[in-house]
Amino acid sequence: MEHKRVAVATLGCKVNQYESAALEELFRRRGYLVVDFAQPADVYVINTCTVTHLGDRKSRQLIRRAVRANPAAVVAVTGCYVQNAPHEVLAIEGVDLVVGAGRRAAIVELAEGAGQGNKRAAVGDFAGPSEFEELPGEASQDRVRAFLKVQEGCENFCTYCIVPYARGPLRSRAPEKVLSGAAELLSHGCKEIVLTGIHTGAYGREPGGAMGLAELLAKLAVLPGLLRLRLSSLEPHDVTGEILDLLASGPPFCRHVHIPLQSGDDAILKAMGRTYDRLYFRRLSNAIRAKIPDCGITTDVMVGFPGETDSHFANTLQFAAQMQFSGLHVFKYSPRRGTPAADFDRQVAPAVKDRRSRQLIALGREMTGRFAAGYLGQTVEVLAEQQTPVAGGQFRLDGLTDNYLRVIFSGPREALGELVKVRITGLSDIAMQGRII
Repeated sequence: MEHKRVAVATLGCKVNQYESAALEELFRRRGYLVVDFAQPADVYVINTCTVTHLGDRKSRQLIRRAVRANPAAVVAVTGCYVQNAPHEVLAIEGVDLVVGAGRRAAIVELAEGAGQGNKRAAVGDFAGPSEFEELPGEASQDRVRAFLKVQEGCENFCTYCIVPYARGPLRSRAPEKVLSGAAELLSHGCKEIVLTGIHTGAYGREPGGAMGLAELLAKLAVLPGLLRLRLSSLEPHDVTGEILDLLASGPPFCRHVHIPLQSGDDAILKAMGRTYDRLYFRRLSNAIRAKIPDCGITTDVMVGFPGETDSHFANTLQFAAQMQFSGLHVFKYSPRRGTPAADFDRQVAPAVKDRRSRQLIALGREMTGRFAAGYLGQTVEVLAEQQTPVAGGQFRLDGLTDNYLRVIFSGPREALGELVKVRITGLSDIAMQGRII
């Protein structure tokens, strides 16, 4: 009997990627064959993003692409764009089903109902559910480094950000579910777990939360077979002394923290609704480096926030250079309807945003290169994640150091999934090169 086919397209963050993997697993358990989004399918699922207006636009483009590929297929849409504007999405020609939070675990049944001629529908909690939604995200990840979603929602309400409106209030996954999910990943061959969430550092802060992030990390750290434990992102105020002590205690904790800066100018930070200033961020960075030598500190920076002048941007450029980040993710401000900043005066011209973005990206590459250059001639430990056959029975392997530098090297097939000692022999734009010791 021929299997029904499902294709899933994902836009946006690591949380969305985790959730899409879970949706694929739900269809797989019902006998569906998961195919590439470019292939013909009976059901198309688009997991949307709404962080920027480009996310909305790309979501609509993927919906229309699915409808053109097979007009008879069921087109189901979920994700942040749906949470923010469910009826706007449902009104797009060809959309059969809009699935909000709280109902995604039933997406297969809902899609099959739509395929049997049921009316177009938007189902789910679009106001923000109060409970963490369990999805089988671990069962679908068969990889050396895997993501584990532990938290949902955000209540920071930065003036530019649509995410708190789309994702709803704080909800944490039950500790026993986190631990069983981690154990499942490890049973599939995973060696490094990356904890992720919408506001990961707020784990357990909702009323009735069973435990905080530090206690959860301590419980995860002792799981048999776990070589590395990494945090995807922490807000500056989430990096507590207790968290720092854990990260400094050695394996399995990685010497890497990602802390969004957003701006290096105090006036812009205040207008953004961020709750720290440059001095706080500088002291935090210094404390991290004092406690954890060779720690990789990566960050996010926004350009073109309303009212950002050349002088404000110069402060950001200077401050980022002083902080010497090991990685810099740059993005341009995008007005989001319903957020305060969308109505602020002095919106920045697109050409100015482009110019500032290019300058910061260039600085980011320079800082990453400088951080990596410090390891030339040194031996590092790399978790080999991927392999490609090359001549002589060897394989091209690549993976990450614990402080988040990518390394490419040659080695045997058996090195995949192992911590390998590699001598760094060179640098390129995308990675360090080395040889196995």
